[in-house]
Amino acid sequence: MTRIELIRKLAELDHRGIHVLARRDIEKLFPDEADKAMEKSLQRMVADGLLQRVAKGLYVNPSATSKNRWLAEEIAKALRPGCISYVSLESILSEYGAISQIPINTMTVMTTGRSGVHKTPYGTIEFTHTKRARAEILMRTLAPKGRPLRIATRSAAVRDLMRVGRNVNMIIHDEPEDESEGQAA
Repeated sequence: MTRIELIRKLAELDHRGIHVLARRDIEKLFPDEADKAMEKSLQRMVADGLLQRVAKGLYVNPSATSKNRWLAEEIAKALRPGCISYVSLESILSEYGAISQIPINTMTVMTTGRSGVHKTPYGTIEFTHTKRARAEILMRTLAPKGRPLRIATRSAAVRDLMRVGRNVNMIIHDEPEDESEGQAA
C-alpha cells in the first residue's frame, strides 16, 4: 500500500460517509498486501497521520470531512460488529435530563457483545453486556435518524441502570417516564 493509494481510497470512502475502518476493511482495499507488509504499512500510515489508531485493529480517517458529532458511536458500533449495541445508562439518562450528572468524555453502551472499556481519542466507551433478547431490545430502544447506535428509552435506561446495579439514587423522579421521550425524526 502506497501513501497515494491510501489517500485516494480514503477520499473515496469519505465521499461515501465512511471514516471509521477496521483493519479487515483496509485489508479488503489492498487484497494483495501480505500480513507483515500490511502491519508495517498501517504503522507507517499512522505515523504519517493518514490514519489514526483509535483501538486495536480500528482506525479513523482524521482528515475525513464526513465525520460528525456521532463519531464515538460509530467507533462503538465498529468495536462490536454483529452485536446489538445501544446508548443507555448514564449517557442517555443525561441526554433525557433524568439525572443531574453529565458523563464527561465517557459513553455508556449496552451490548449483546462483551463488556469492556475502550479509551479512544474521542472519549471512553464503556460496554456493558446484556442478556436481553433481540426483540426486547428493539422494543425498548429508538433509532434516531442520523445516529449510528440505537438509544434506550428513558424507562429502559432506568431499568438497565437498576439491572446492572448502578447508582439509581441519581435519577430525578419528578418527570413522567414517557416511552416517546427523545424520539428523533
